[in-house]
Amino acid sequence: MDRRSFLKTSALGGAAAAASTTLAAPAYAQGKRTLTMVTSWGRGLAGVFDAAQYAADTITAMSDGDLTVDIKAAGELVGAFEVFDAVTAGQADMYHAADYYFVSQHPGYAYFTAVPFGMTAQELVNWYYHGEGMGLHDELGEIFGLKSFLAGNTGAQAGGWYSKEINGPEDFQGLKFRMPGLGGQALGKMGASVQNLPGSEVYQALASGAIDGTEWIGPWADEKAGFQEITKFYYTAGFHEPGAGLSLATNREVYDSLSPAHQKIIEIAAAAAHQWNLAQFLNNNGAALQRLQAGGVKTLEFPDSVWDAMGAASKETMDSYMDDELFAKIRNSVETSMRASSGWLVKSEGVYRAQRDRVMG
Repeated sequence: MDRRSFLKTSALGGAAAAASTTLAAPAYAQGKRTLTMVTSWGRGLAGVFDAAQYAADTITAMSDGDLTVDIKAAGELVGAFEVFDAVTAGQADMYHAADYYFVSQHPGYAYFTAVPFGMTAQELVNWYYHGEGMGLHDELGEIFGLKSFLAGNTGAQAGGWYSKEINGPEDFQGLKFRMPGLGGQALGKMGASVQNLPGSEVYQALASGAIDGTEWIGPWADEKAGFQEITKFYYTAGFHEPGAGLSLATNREVYDSLSPAHQKIIEIAAAAAHQWNLAQFLNNNGAALQRLQAGGVKTLEFPDSVWDAMGAASKETMDSYMDDELFAKIRNSVETSMRASSGWLVKSEGVYRAQRDRVMG
């Protein structure tokens, strides 16, 4: 019995489905539907909540109001990390989140956000739209009764904020650090005490000393979160999320009940949110970094010894899941696509960027 069948026959799944039908029936009778979207984001959380709101508004606008998306921030209906179960159980119609929050459901979900030393944002969409990515996302979603699409991207994320400088791999021993996904698992192999906290809780944890450091996203979102008020050591390049995707997932029974036109609207709205959100982050990060530096933040890079240790820990982490057939299938597909994309990007755009910086200053 797969997880979807189990949920349908469980008391929770049955009760949630009955409640959903009862509440939704009046809207269906009028030829319109209200879809409840739960998110992993605090309301107004820079960039990530914006992506969810953009997707929700686009679905409503493109359907001319036939589909109204009622968006719920983390904690308004369910907790930040409970959105996956809420949608699979039918308590909500769709979620917006980073799928690597749900690696405990299946480790393959990490690849639809980011894995350490994985794909950049451009490489991710190459694989997703012109390789096997979208089909594999769908194959994974079928196990849990979900129809999923990429619906946001932060671009390359920063290495994070630390209470002290990192001079070597030994500095991670006992370090209390917030990092989700397989990147967090890799950091744990380096001796860190890894915490997985919702975004809305990170500032307080860092301010109170409950954690010694945190990654969040990048200069713009990090500045909005206020981490520069607590520590001034900021590592601008990270190993863990080189192009982090966000996802919009709809309960598959709900999705299948929609007209083909409305299904396509959700797909297109998600793709639009991905590109809009990526541009939002990249447009704002440069100016935010300048403001952080002007305010006394010390921008740093990890030494090669740390990058080497991160690489070894990351490979060990991902290798540990290779006995799962679907994980192995996704990983092999990603790495094949990444090598193909990178081969050209490095020789074209990579060389151009280096020469532009040299020639134009």
